Amino acid sequence: MRGDPPGPVPLMTAASDAATHDGLPNPQRLLAFLTLAVAVSMAVLDGSIVNVALPTMARDLAIRPEASIWIVNAFLLAVTVSLLPLSALGDTIGYRRVYTPGLALFTLASLACALAPSLPFLTVARAVQGFGAAGIMSVNIALVRFIYPSSKLGQGVGNVAVVVAVSSAGSPTVAAAILSVASWRWLFLINVPLGVVALILAMRTLPDTPRSKRSLDFVSVALNALTFGLLIAGVDGLGQNREFGVAIGELIAAAAFGALFVRRQLGQAAPLLPVDLLKRPIFALSLATSIASFAAQSLAIVALPFYFEDTLGRSETVTGLLMTPWPLATALIAPISGRLADRFAPALLGGAGLLAMSCGLAFVALDVGHADTGSLIWRLALCGLGFGFFQSPNNRLIIGSAPPNRSGGAAGLQSAGRLIGQSFGTALMAVAFGRAPGHATAIALWAAAGLALFGACASTLRKR
Repeated sequence: MRGDPPGPVPLMTAASDAATHDGLPNPQRLLAFLTLAVAVSMAVLDGSIVNVALPTMARDLAIRPEASIWIVNAFLLAVTVSLLPLSALGDTIGYRRVYTPGLALFTLASLACALAPSLPFLTVARAVQGFGAAGIMSVNIALVRFIYPSSKLGQGVGNVAVVVAVSSAGSPTVAAAILSVASWRWLFLINVPLGVVALILAMRTLPDTPRSKRSLDFVSVALNALTFGLLIAGVDGLGQNREFGVAIGELIAAAAFGALFVRRQLGQAAPLLPVDLLKRPIFALSLATSIASFAAQSLAIVALPFYFEDTLGRSETVTGLLMTPWPLATALIAPISGRLADRFAPALLGGAGLLAMSCGLAFVALDVGHADTGSLIWRLALCGLGFGFFQSPNNRLIIGSAPPNRSGGAAGLQSAGRLIGQSFGTALMAVAFGRAPGHATAIALWAAAGLALFGACASTLRKR
Protein backbone atom coordinates (compact mmCIF):
# COMPACT_ATOMS: atom_id res chain seq x y z
CA MET A 1 0.00 0.00 0.00
CA ARG A 2 1.27 3.46 -0.93
CA GLY A 3 2.76 5.29 2.01
CA ASP A 4 3.81 2.14 3.90
CA PRO A 5 7.43 2.06 5.10
CA PRO A 6 9.73 0.07 2.80
CA GLY A 7 10.96 -2.16 5.64
CA PRO A 8 10.93 -2.76 9.41
CA VAL A 9 10.57 0.28 11.63
CA PRO A 10 14.02 1.23 13.02
CA LEU A 11 14.55 1.00 16.75
CA MET A 12 15.15 4.72 17.00
CA THR A 13 11.77 5.49 15.41
CA ALA A 14 9.94 3.30 17.88
CA ALA A 15 11.95 4.72 20.72
CA SER A 16 11.24 8.30 19.66
CA ASP A 17 7.52 7.60 19.59
CA ALA A 18 7.52 6.92 23.32
CA ALA A 19 7.15 10.63 23.99
CA THR A 20 3.64 10.52 22.49
CA HIS A 21 2.71 6.86 23.12
CA ASP A 22 2.18 4.94 26.35
CA GLY A 23 5.54 3.25 26.73
CA LEU A 24 7.72 1.31 24.30
CA PRO A 25 6.75 -1.92 22.54
CA ASN A 26 8.86 -5.02 23.02
CA PRO A 27 11.68 -5.80 22.30
CA GLN A 28 12.62 -2.10 22.57
CA ARG A 29 11.22 -1.98 26.11
CA LEU A 30 13.37 -4.91 27.22
CA LEU A 31 16.51 -3.49 25.61
CA ALA A 32 15.86 -0.01 27.02
CA PHE A 33 15.48 -1.46 30.50
CA LEU A 34 18.67 -3.48 30.01
CA THR A 35 20.72 -0.35 29.41
CA LEU A 36 19.17 1.22 32.52
CA ALA A 37 19.96 -1.87 34.57
CA VAL A 38 23.60 -2.08 33.50
CA ALA A 39 24.32 1.64 33.91
CA VAL A 40 22.45 2.09 37.21
CA SER A 41 24.08 -0.97 38.76
CA MET A 42 27.54 0.39 37.89
CA ALA A 43 26.70 3.87 39.20
CA VAL A 44 25.29 2.58 42.50
CA LEU A 45 28.04 0.00 43.04
CA ASP A 46 30.82 2.51 42.50
CA GLY A 47 29.49 4.64 45.33
CA SER A 48 30.60 2.09 47.93
CA ILE A 49 32.38 -0.82 46.28
CA VAL A 50 35.83 0.71 46.83
CA ASN A 51 35.34 0.78 50.62
CA VAL A 52 36.51 -2.83 50.86
CA ALA A 53 39.64 -2.05 48.83
CA LEU A 54 40.71 1.18 50.58
CA PRO A 55 43.52 -0.44 52.65
CA THR A 56 44.96 -2.13 49.56
CA MET A 57 44.66 1.05 47.49
CA ALA A 58 46.39 3.09 50.21
CA ARG A 59 49.36 0.69 50.24
CA ASP A 60 49.58 0.53 46.44
CA LEU A 61 49.47 4.32 46.02
CA ALA A 62 51.74 4.89 49.06
CA ILE A 63 49.30 7.20 50.86
CA ARG A 64 48.13 7.49 54.46
CA PRO A 65 44.95 5.56 55.32
CA GLU A 66 43.10 8.74 56.33
CA ALA A 67 43.92 10.30 52.95
CA SER A 68 42.34 7.37 51.10
CA ILE A 69 38.88 8.47 52.25
CA TRP A 70 38.93 11.07 49.45
CA ILE A 71 38.63 8.20 46.98
CA VAL A 72 35.12 7.71 48.37
CA ASN A 73 34.25 11.32 49.23
CA ALA A 74 35.14 12.76 45.81
CA PHE A 75 32.61 10.48 44.13
CA LEU A 76 29.90 11.02 46.76
CA LEU A 77 30.22 14.81 46.77
CA ALA A 78 30.15 15.04 42.97
CA VAL A 79 27.02 12.91 42.76
CA THR A 80 25.23 14.76 45.56
CA VAL A 81 25.80 18.32 44.31
CA SER A 82 24.89 17.53 40.69
CA LEU A 83 21.83 15.26 41.03
CA LEU A 84 19.17 17.99 41.21
CA PRO A 85 20.70 20.29 38.53
CA LEU A 86 20.97 17.36 36.12
CA SER A 87 17.43 16.18 36.85
CA ALA A 88 16.19 19.73 36.15
CA LEU A 89 18.25 19.77 32.96
CA GLY A 90 16.54 16.53 31.98
CA ASP A 91 13.13 18.19 32.35
CA THR A 92 14.41 20.94 30.04
CA ILE A 93 16.25 19.14 27.24
CA GLY A 94 14.94 15.58 27.59
CA TYR A 95 16.06 12.77 29.89
CA ARG A 96 17.89 10.84 27.21
CA ARG A 97 20.13 13.86 26.46
CA VAL A 98 21.28 13.84 30.09
CA TYR A 99 21.48 10.08 30.56
CA THR A 100 23.59 9.20 27.50
CA PRO A 101 26.39 11.80 28.04
CA GLY A 102 26.39 10.85 31.73
CA LEU A 103 26.93 7.20 30.83
CA ALA A 104 29.72 8.08 28.39
CA LEU A 105 31.45 10.30 30.98
CA PHE A 106 31.13 7.60 33.66
CA THR A 107 32.70 4.99 31.35
CA LEU A 108 35.67 7.20 30.39
CA ALA A 109 36.25 8.22 34.00
CA SER A 110 36.21 4.56 35.06
CA LEU A 111 39.08 3.91 32.68
CA ALA A 112 40.95 6.91 34.11
CA CYS A 113 40.41 5.56 37.65
CA ALA A 114 41.79 2.16 36.66
CA LEU A 115 44.94 3.76 35.21
CA ALA A 116 45.44 6.33 38.01
CA PRO A 117 49.13 6.61 39.06
CA SER A 118 48.55 8.77 42.17
CA LEU A 119 45.96 9.88 44.71
CA PRO A 120 45.36 13.38 43.19
CA PHE A 121 44.79 11.83 39.76
CA LEU A 122 42.46 9.19 41.19
CA THR A 123 40.54 11.78 43.25
CA VAL A 124 39.88 13.95 40.20
CA ALA A 125 38.91 10.90 38.13
CA ARG A 126 36.52 9.77 40.86
CA ALA A 127 34.89 13.23 40.94
CA VAL A 128 34.40 13.10 37.16
CA GLN A 129 33.03 9.58 37.52
CA GLY A 130 30.60 10.94 40.13
CA PHE A 131 29.30 13.60 37.73
CA GLY A 132 28.74 10.86 35.14
CA ALA A 133 26.96 8.68 37.71
CA ALA A 134 24.71 11.63 38.59
CA GLY A 135 23.73 11.91 34.92
CA ILE A 136 22.62 8.28 35.09
CA MET A 137 20.89 8.33 38.48
CA SER A 138 19.19 11.73 38.09
CA VAL A 139 16.83 10.61 35.32
CA ASN A 140 16.72 6.80 35.40
CA ILE A 141 13.32 6.59 37.12
CA ALA A 142 12.00 9.39 34.90
CA LEU A 143 12.94 7.33 31.84
CA VAL A 144 11.05 4.33 33.24
CA ARG A 145 7.87 6.39 33.00
CA PHE A 146 8.33 6.58 29.22
CA ILE A 147 9.69 3.05 28.71
CA TYR A 148 6.82 1.20 30.45
CA PRO A 149 3.09 1.78 29.84
CA SER A 150 1.24 3.44 32.71
CA SER A 151 -0.54 0.17 33.54
CA LYS A 152 2.87 -1.43 34.19
CA LEU A 153 4.63 1.51 35.86
CA GLY A 154 4.86 -0.39 39.14
CA GLN A 155 6.49 -3.31 37.35
CA GLY A 156 9.06 -1.03 35.71
CA VAL A 157 9.86 0.82 38.92
CA GLY A 158 10.07 -2.54 40.71
CA ASN A 159 12.62 -3.81 38.22
CA VAL A 160 14.78 -0.72 38.75
CA ALA A 161 14.36 -1.09 42.51
CA VAL A 162 15.82 -4.58 42.25
CA VAL A 163 18.89 -3.22 40.49
CA VAL A 164 19.41 -0.35 42.96
CA ALA A 165 18.74 -2.38 46.11
CA VAL A 166 20.83 -5.39 45.10
CA SER A 167 23.70 -3.18 43.89
CA SER A 168 23.63 -1.17 47.11
CA ALA A 169 23.35 -4.12 49.50
CA GLY A 170 25.56 -6.44 47.49
CA SER A 171 28.55 -4.13 47.01
CA PRO A 172 30.69 -5.83 49.73
CA THR A 173 30.08 -9.23 48.13
CA VAL A 174 30.91 -7.98 44.62
CA ALA A 175 34.06 -6.21 45.84
CA ALA A 176 35.27 -9.28 47.72
CA ALA A 177 34.68 -11.47 44.65
CA ILE A 178 36.67 -9.16 42.34
CA LEU A 179 39.51 -8.62 44.81
CA SER A 180 39.85 -12.37 45.34
CA VAL A 181 40.97 -12.83 41.72
CA ALA A 182 42.28 -9.39 40.58
CA SER A 183 43.75 -6.09 41.75
CA TRP A 184 41.69 -3.10 42.92
CA ARG A 185 42.03 -1.50 39.47
CA TRP A 186 39.55 -4.05 38.13
CA LEU A 187 36.87 -2.53 40.34
CA PHE A 188 36.90 0.31 37.80
CA LEU A 189 38.17 -1.44 34.68
CA ILE A 190 35.21 -3.82 34.57
CA ASN A 191 32.96 -0.79 33.97
CA VAL A 192 34.53 -0.03 30.60
CA PRO A 193 33.16 -2.92 28.46
CA LEU A 194 29.87 -2.85 30.33
CA GLY A 195 29.61 0.91 29.80
CA VAL A 196 30.31 0.62 26.07
CA VAL A 197 27.59 -2.02 25.63
CA ALA A 198 25.11 0.05 27.66
CA LEU A 199 25.97 3.18 25.64
CA ILE A 200 25.30 1.41 22.33
CA LEU A 201 21.96 0.14 23.65
CA ALA A 202 21.08 3.57 25.03
CA MET A 203 21.63 5.33 21.70
CA ARG A 204 19.47 2.77 19.89
CA THR A 205 16.61 2.17 22.30
CA LEU A 206 16.05 4.93 24.88
CA PRO A 207 13.00 7.10 24.12
CA ASP A 208 12.97 10.78 23.35
CA THR A 209 10.94 12.57 26.00
CA PRO A 210 9.03 15.89 26.15
CA ARG A 211 11.06 19.04 26.80
CA SER A 212 10.17 22.25 28.57
CA LYS A 213 11.16 25.87 27.92
CA ARG A 214 12.51 26.46 31.42
CA SER A 215 16.07 27.73 31.78
CA LEU A 216 18.58 26.58 34.36
CA ASP A 217 18.98 28.99 37.28
CA PHE A 218 22.72 29.07 37.98
CA VAL A 219 22.31 30.86 41.32
CA SER A 220 20.12 27.95 42.43
CA VAL A 221 22.74 25.51 41.12
CA ALA A 222 25.39 27.18 43.29
CA LEU A 223 23.14 27.22 46.37
CA ASN A 224 22.32 23.55 45.76
CA ALA A 225 26.01 22.66 45.62
CA LEU A 226 26.79 24.57 48.82
CA THR A 227 23.81 23.14 50.71
CA PHE A 228 24.27 19.48 49.87
CA GLY A 229 28.07 19.62 49.74
CA LEU A 230 28.32 21.10 53.24
CA LEU A 231 25.60 18.75 54.53
CA ILE A 232 27.44 15.63 53.33
CA ALA A 233 30.79 17.03 54.55
CA GLY A 234 29.33 17.79 57.99
CA VAL A 235 27.67 14.41 58.40
CA ASP A 236 30.85 12.70 57.20
CA GLY A 237 32.89 14.81 59.63
CA LEU A 238 30.80 13.60 62.57
CA GLY A 239 31.26 10.04 61.43
CA GLN A 240 35.00 10.33 60.76
CA ASN A 241 35.69 11.86 64.20
CA ARG A 242 37.11 15.07 62.76
CA GLU A 243 37.08 18.21 64.89
CA PHE A 244 33.56 18.41 66.31
CA GLY A 245 33.38 22.20 65.94
CA VAL A 246 34.32 22.06 62.24
CA ALA A 247 31.66 19.45 61.50
CA ILE A 248 28.98 21.40 63.38
CA GLY A 249 30.05 24.58 61.55
CA GLU A 250 29.61 22.81 58.21
CA LEU A 251 26.11 21.65 59.21
CA ILE A 252 25.13 25.17 60.35
CA ALA A 253 26.43 26.62 57.07
CA ALA A 254 24.50 23.94 55.16
CA ALA A 255 21.32 24.95 57.01
CA ALA A 256 21.90 28.64 56.23
CA PHE A 257 22.54 28.08 52.52
CA GLY A 258 19.64 25.61 52.48
CA ALA A 259 17.28 28.26 53.82
CA LEU A 260 18.37 30.67 51.06
CA PHE A 261 18.03 27.86 48.52
CA VAL A 262 14.48 26.99 49.56
CA ARG A 263 13.43 30.65 49.71
CA ARG A 264 14.64 31.18 46.15
CA GLN A 265 12.81 28.07 44.93
CA LEU A 266 9.45 29.06 46.43
CA GLY A 267 8.92 31.76 43.85
CA GLN A 268 9.67 29.58 40.81
CA ALA A 269 7.13 27.67 38.73
CA ALA A 270 9.50 24.73 38.08
CA PRO A 271 12.13 24.97 40.84
CA LEU A 272 15.49 23.22 40.85
CA LEU A 273 14.71 21.87 44.32
CA PRO A 274 11.26 20.35 43.79
CA VAL A 275 9.52 22.25 46.62
CA ASP A 276 6.37 22.13 44.50
CA LEU A 277 6.45 18.35 44.78
CA LEU A 278 7.37 18.40 48.48
CA LYS A 279 4.16 20.36 49.14
CA ARG A 280 2.31 17.17 48.19
CA PRO A 281 2.00 15.15 51.42
CA ILE A 282 2.19 11.80 49.64
CA PHE A 283 5.44 12.80 47.90
CA ALA A 284 7.03 14.21 51.08
CA LEU A 285 6.09 11.13 53.12
CA SER A 286 7.40 8.83 50.39
CA LEU A 287 10.73 10.66 50.37
CA ALA A 288 10.97 10.54 54.18
CA THR A 289 10.35 6.79 54.22
CA SER A 290 12.97 6.31 51.51
CA ILE A 291 15.59 8.21 53.54
CA ALA A 292 14.74 6.18 56.66
CA SER A 293 14.92 2.84 54.82
CA PHE A 294 18.31 3.53 53.23
CA ALA A 295 19.71 4.85 56.52
CA ALA A 296 18.60 1.61 58.19
CA GLN A 297 20.07 -0.50 55.41
CA SER A 298 23.36 1.42 55.48
CA LEU A 299 23.70 0.97 59.25
CA ALA A 300 23.27 -2.80 58.95
CA ILE A 301 25.39 -3.28 55.82
CA VAL A 302 28.34 -1.38 57.37
CA ALA A 303 28.05 -2.96 60.84
CA LEU A 304 27.59 -6.62 59.96
CA PRO A 305 30.86 -7.28 58.06
CA PHE A 306 32.84 -5.97 61.06
CA TYR A 307 30.79 -8.23 63.34
CA PHE A 308 31.30 -11.28 61.13
CA GLU A 309 35.06 -10.79 60.74
CA ASP A 310 36.15 -9.23 64.05
CA THR A 311 33.74 -10.92 66.48
CA LEU A 312 32.87 -14.21 64.80
CA GLY A 313 36.27 -14.61 63.12
CA ARG A 314 34.86 -15.35 59.64
CA SER A 315 36.96 -14.79 56.51
CA GLU A 316 36.24 -12.13 53.86
CA THR A 317 34.81 -14.79 51.55
CA VAL A 318 32.51 -16.23 54.22
CA THR A 319 31.46 -12.71 55.21
CA GLY A 320 30.50 -12.00 51.61
CA LEU A 321 28.44 -15.20 51.51
CA LEU A 322 26.73 -14.34 54.81
CA MET A 323 25.73 -10.95 53.41
CA THR A 324 24.24 -12.53 50.27
CA PRO A 325 20.77 -13.50 51.67
CA TRP A 326 19.83 -9.81 52.01
CA PRO A 327 20.32 -8.73 48.34
CA LEU A 328 19.15 -12.13 47.08
CA ALA A 329 15.84 -11.85 48.97
CA THR A 330 15.46 -8.27 47.74
CA ALA A 331 15.99 -9.37 44.14
CA LEU A 332 13.33 -12.07 44.49
CA ILE A 333 10.60 -9.93 46.10
CA ALA A 334 11.03 -6.47 44.48
CA PRO A 335 9.55 -7.42 41.04
CA ILE A 336 6.59 -9.08 42.78
CA SER A 337 5.90 -6.05 44.98
CA GLY A 338 6.20 -3.82 41.90
CA ARG A 339 3.42 -5.74 40.17
CA LEU A 340 1.31 -5.69 43.33
CA ALA A 341 1.76 -1.90 43.51
CA ASP A 342 -0.11 -1.61 40.20
CA ARG A 343 -3.14 -3.31 41.81
CA PHE A 344 -3.11 -2.54 45.54
CA ALA A 345 -2.39 0.48 47.75
CA PRO A 346 1.38 1.11 47.59
CA ALA A 347 1.27 2.87 50.97
CA LEU A 348 0.14 -0.29 52.76
CA LEU A 349 2.51 -2.51 50.79
CA GLY A 350 5.43 -0.23 51.67
CA GLY A 351 4.44 -0.10 55.34
CA ALA A 352 4.25 -3.90 55.50
CA GLY A 353 7.67 -4.18 53.89
CA LEU A 354 9.37 -1.81 56.33
CA LEU A 355 7.65 -3.51 59.28
CA ALA A 356 9.10 -6.85 58.12
CA MET A 357 12.52 -5.21 57.70
CA SER A 358 12.32 -3.76 61.21
CA CYS A 359 11.45 -7.18 62.64
CA GLY A 360 14.32 -8.79 60.74
CA LEU A 361 16.81 -6.23 62.06
CA ALA A 362 15.51 -6.71 65.61
CA PHE A 363 15.90 -10.49 65.26
CA VAL A 364 19.50 -10.03 64.06
CA ALA A 365 20.19 -7.67 66.99
CA LEU A 366 18.79 -10.23 69.45
CA ASP A 367 21.10 -12.85 67.95
CA VAL A 368 24.29 -10.78 68.36
CA GLY A 369 26.75 -12.58 70.64
CA HIS A 370 25.45 -16.10 70.08
CA ALA A 371 24.80 -16.29 66.35
CA ASP A 372 24.99 -19.39 64.19
CA THR A 373 25.02 -19.43 60.41
CA GLY A 374 21.53 -20.87 59.96
CA SER A 375 19.80 -18.30 62.16
CA LEU A 376 21.70 -15.42 60.53
CA ILE A 377 20.65 -16.50 57.05
CA TRP A 378 16.90 -16.44 57.66
CA ARG A 379 17.05 -13.23 59.70
CA LEU A 380 19.02 -11.38 57.01
CA ALA A 381 16.72 -12.83 54.35
CA LEU A 382 13.75 -11.35 56.23
CA CYS A 383 15.49 -7.95 56.20
CA GLY A 384 16.01 -8.23 52.45
CA LEU A 385 12.44 -9.33 51.83
CA GLY A 386 11.08 -6.37 53.76
CA PHE A 387 13.46 -3.92 52.08
CA GLY A 388 12.59 -5.17 48.59
CA PHE A 389 8.86 -5.29 49.32
CA PHE A 390 8.98 -1.62 50.35
CA GLN A 391 11.19 -0.13 47.63
CA SER A 392 9.10 -0.85 44.54
CA PRO A 393 5.75 0.53 45.83
CA ASN A 394 7.52 3.52 47.39
CA ASN A 395 9.37 4.45 44.20
CA ARG A 396 6.15 4.04 42.25
CA LEU A 397 4.47 6.57 44.55
CA ILE A 398 7.38 9.00 44.23
CA ILE A 399 7.42 9.00 40.44
CA GLY A 400 3.67 8.48 39.98
CA SER A 401 2.67 11.37 42.26
CA ALA A 402 4.64 13.87 40.15
CA PRO A 403 3.32 15.36 36.89
CA PRO A 404 4.97 13.83 33.80
CA ASN A 405 6.86 17.06 33.04
CA ARG A 406 8.33 17.00 36.59
CA SER A 407 9.50 13.37 36.40
CA GLY A 408 13.12 14.49 36.30
CA GLY A 409 12.79 16.51 39.50
CA ALA A 410 11.08 13.58 41.23
CA ALA A 411 13.77 11.14 40.09
CA GLY A 412 16.58 13.46 41.18
CA LEU A 413 15.09 13.98 44.63
CA GLN A 414 14.52 10.24 45.03
CA SER A 415 18.20 9.54 44.27
CA ALA A 416 19.30 12.41 46.55
CA GLY A 417 17.17 10.96 49.35
CA ARG A 418 18.89 7.59 48.96
CA LEU A 419 22.34 9.17 49.19
CA ILE A 420 21.38 11.28 52.21
CA GLY A 421 19.99 8.19 53.95
CA GLN A 422 23.12 6.16 53.22
CA SER A 423 25.40 8.97 54.39
CA PHE A 424 23.39 9.42 57.59
CA GLY A 425 23.49 5.69 58.32
CA THR A 426 27.24 5.48 57.71
CA ALA A 427 27.87 8.47 59.98
CA LEU A 428 25.76 6.94 62.77
CA MET A 429 27.75 3.72 62.44
CA ALA A 430 31.04 5.58 62.74
CA VAL A 431 29.78 7.38 65.86
CA ALA A 432 28.78 4.02 67.38
CA PHE A 433 32.25 2.62 66.66
CA GLY A 434 33.88 5.66 68.24
CA ARG A 435 31.66 5.97 71.34
CA ALA A 436 30.86 2.33 72.18
CA PRO A 437 33.19 0.00 70.24
CA GLY A 438 32.25 -3.03 72.34
CA HIS A 439 28.52 -2.68 71.57
CA ALA A 440 28.62 -0.86 68.22
CA THR A 441 26.99 -3.66 66.21
CA ALA A 442 24.05 -4.08 68.60
CA ILE A 443 23.54 -0.30 68.81
CA ALA A 444 23.60 0.02 65.01
CA LEU A 445 21.14 -2.83 64.47
CA TRP A 446 18.65 -1.55 67.05
CA ALA A 447 18.93 1.96 65.58
CA ALA A 448 18.33 0.51 62.11
CA ALA A 449 15.27 -1.38 63.39
CA GLY A 450 13.94 1.87 64.86
CA LEU A 451 14.46 3.78 61.60
CA ALA A 452 12.68 1.05 59.63
CA LEU A 453 9.77 1.12 62.11
CA PHE A 454 9.55 4.92 61.78
CA GLY A 455 9.46 4.48 58.01
CA ALA A 456 6.68 1.88 58.30
CA CYS A 457 4.55 4.32 60.29
CA ALA A 458 5.22 7.15 57.82
CA SER A 459 4.40 4.87 54.90
CA THR A 460 1.07 3.83 56.41
CA LEU A 461 0.10 7.48 56.92
CA ARG A 462 0.11 7.90 53.13
CA LYS A 463 -3.09 5.82 52.95
CA ARG A 464 -4.95 8.82 54.40
